[in-house]
Amino acid sequence: MSALYRKLAAINIKNNRQFYLPYLLTGSVSVAMFYLVMAMQDNPGLESLGGGAQDIRMILTFGVVVVGVFVSIFLFYTNSFLMKRRKKELGIYNILGMEKKHITRVLFLEQLFTAAVTLAVGLAFGIVFNKLLEMILYRLTRIGANIPFYISSTGCMNTVKLFLLIYTATFLYNLMQIKLANPIELLHSKSIGEREPKTKLLLTLLGLVTLGAGYYIALTTTDAISALTWFFVAVLLVIIGTYCLFTAGSIALLKLLRKNKGFYYQTRHFTTVSGMIYRMKQNAVGLANICILSTMVLVTVSTTVCMYLGLEDSMRSAYPSEININAYYTALPEDRQEVARVAEETLKGSGRVITGQRAYLNMGTTVVCREDTWTPVGVGAGTNYSINDVALFMAIPRADYVALTGQEVETLADGEVAVAGTIPYEYDRVTIEDIEYEVKQHCEFPEDDAEGYMTMTQGMYYLIVPDEAALGELFATIQKNWTNERVDLYINYNMGYDIDGNAEEKLAVEGRLHEALLEWEKSGDEKSSGYQYSYMKGREENKQSFYTLYGGLFFLGMFLGTLFLMVTVLIIFYKQISEGYEDKERFAIMEKVGMSNAEVKAAIRSQVLLVFFLPLAAAVLHVCIAFPMITELLSALNMMNVPLFMACVAATAVIFGVIYLAVFLITSRSYYKIVGNQV
Repeated sequence: MSALYRKLAAINIKNNRQFYLPYLLTGSVSVAMFYLVMAMQDNPGLESLGGGAQDIRMILTFGVVVVGVFVSIFLFYTNSFLMKRRKKELGIYNILGMEKKHITRVLFLEQLFTAAVTLAVGLAFGIVFNKLLEMILYRLTRIGANIPFYISSTGCMNTVKLFLLIYTATFLYNLMQIKLANPIELLHSKSIGEREPKTKLLLTLLGLVTLGAGYYIALTTTDAISALTWFFVAVLLVIIGTYCLFTAGSIALLKLLRKNKGFYYQTRHFTTVSGMIYRMKQNAVGLANICILSTMVLVTVSTTVCMYLGLEDSMRSAYPSEININAYYTALPEDRQEVARVAEETLKGSGRVITGQRAYLNMGTTVVCREDTWTPVGVGAGTNYSINDVALFMAIPRADYVALTGQEVETLADGEVAVAGTIPYEYDRVTIEDIEYEVKQHCEFPEDDAEGYMTMTQGMYYLIVPDEAALGELFATIQKNWTNERVDLYINYNMGYDIDGNAEEKLAVEGRLHEALLEWEKSGDEKSSGYQYSYMKGREENKQSFYTLYGGLFFLGMFLGTLFLMVTVLIIFYKQISEGYEDKERFAIMEKVGMSNAEVKAAIRSQVLLVFFLPLAAAVLHVCIAFPMITELLSALNMMNVPLFMACVAATAVIFGVIYLAVFLITSRSYYKIVGNQV
């Protein structure tokens, strides 16, 4: 008897190979992709990267979670396509005398075969290509470590556990479908859902509200802090709105087209609209899935490509000079040049030539802006304020501001200031603590700094004071009332140097400068009263951390983009083939009553054009609306190059559109072969 079950299972798979082969291929690729991220995360070779290993592992851990959740949902989803197609076949078995327990055994053997093939092929593929993927990852992150051939036992075990769990869940789902249905229902399963769906006004309204709310959040978010807070809320609202509008709104649209008698009573439009109305309930979910997946491909690929291509811009934003030194004081320094002398002597002693230099004295903190009154958060702002009221604030002497920005600023008397803000300051006076200033000049915010400070809700303000003495007076007033025990208030002397030399020479001198500053601090040399410490950041020494983070994100983005694209293509394939078999009898009847092959083609083309490209158009619209919010998120990672991001989005959309068009041409041809009986 068991031999009979095995034979039936083998025959079923063979007879349904046009469905099973893509399913087995998808399962195998899913297994390989999950193993690859698991193996790369578990690779002992990462230990040679030092601090970079933590960043890579964090990125890959995120990839493991995303890939695991995604392949679970997708395999369960594609399994439903197979079961929908095979219900009539299983109903015939039941009518011919097979009990449901016998059908269960056949399904179990089929599922066992599927799991065995996909795990064996997928793990073999993953093990073979693991080193290649790691070479690509190391190349993108500029890691020079050796890459040993490695088979991850942990990756193999976790992959087997996950996919056995997935296939067990799909088997139980299939079993439930068989147990709950009677043979007659199975035989007529193709007709289920063919009743004309009603227009669901509440669902349509919910879709409009949620999609509108998601769009509103995306369009009105103007800073990185709010973007980080609201991004996933907006994404969830857009997903809900997309599903609701595709499910309910599409039906309403088709019924409106049907009411347009001039459009509806044409051969190709009549068959298309009438057919889509009757199947839209099940069709809409697939279209919504394609839309969401297409959006994920566009966003994931474009953002990670932009971050990687704009890596140098991000480094320059984070490190304005090649060598950046901050000296911190608790009082106005008597000699602001003491740290600069140590730095310059070290640079010149190392044989390097200073090619550029910037330096300025300042005091910075966050303030709560209430019209023309600024209250430092560490003084008396209390808790009765929102994030929308908070701005960065930097007081700087006039001479330093002019030297830093090159702008002309009028001479300032005692009690007078100039203000430059990312958001223009509208008032003629400003009060900070007990000091009231007259705003003599409203300056333009330095263009080079503007984008970096727009991550704050209220942006950033330069308060330009007459001289160092005025800066010291303001600092002393704020420091006297300072109550924030977790944050210290300092006067900062910021120094920046650009130097000649290649990467190795710059890296070497950065190391010497670290040592020189540390030795000077420990020495008995006289220092200004209030001197606390110095902190140095070198662009070259931090370049590897940028490549590790951005290269890792780029690798993960392309990896996930490939996964999302594969899933999108497979959903489109199953949707078109499944609908082709459902429409075959309907178009056969049309041909019998006089509809020509040319008219069948025209009807198919009309149907596909009406529905097939709707998800792509909606996905592009989603990305366009989300563009400002994603731009703010990128700014939090020092990616300020908006034109580059715009170009990456456009290029990704064009390439994806070409692939989408190719899939359309291939699947529509397969669809036509099925419904038009063409070879």
